[in-house]
Amino acid sequence: MKPEIISTKEIYKGKIFDVSLDKIREGDTEYEREIVSHHGSAVIVAVFADKTVALVKQYRHAAGKYLWEIPAGSLQAGEDAKAGAARELEEEIGVTARKIEKLSEFYVSPGFLSEKMFVFLATDLTETAQKLEADELIEVKRFTFPQVFETIRQDGIEDAKTIIGLILAGRRFGFNI
Repeated sequence: MKPEIISTKEIYKGKIFDVSLDKIREGDTEYEREIVSHHGSAVIVAVFADKTVALVKQYRHAAGKYLWEIPAGSLQAGEDAKAGAARELEEEIGVTARKIEKLSEFYVSPGFLSEKMFVFLATDLTETAQKLEADELIEVKRFTFPQVFETIRQDGIEDAKTIIGLILAGRRFGFNI
C-alpha cells in the first residue's frame, strides 16, 4: 500500500525548483518530509568522430569551486528529455547531433529531491555556435576517454552525473575506467 500524502505546504517557489513540506501517513505512522521539486535534467555525453568527449568547466557556487562536467541543463515543465538534451548540447558546447540515444536515467537524491536526470550519448556531431545564457560562464575542452578516466581516479572530476555518463559512454567505445 502506497503512503498517503495528508497535506502539502509550499515553503518556497523558485525559478528552478520549489520546496514543500509534506505530511505523510504510512500505515499507522505519520511523518513530515521537506521536498525539493524539480522538472528534471538532460545530461549529454558528446562524443566527437575522433572519440574525444566535450566537458564544460564552470563555477558551482554550492561546491564553492569550478568543476569539469558534461553538458547538462534543467528541463522546462513538460519538456521531452531528448529535446532538452539537444537544446543543451547546442547551448553549452555549440554542436548539434544526428544521433542522440538515452544511456540511463536516475534520481539525483530521492530522499528529498524529485529531480531525475536523463543521460544521453550524442554522436555524429556538427559544430554550430554556442547559445549561452547570460549567467553561463563556461570553458569547453575536449578530452580522450583515458584522460577523463584518469582525471576521475585522481579526484579531478567530482560531479556524479559526469562520472556516471562518462563511464556509460566510455563502455560503448571500448574504454573502461
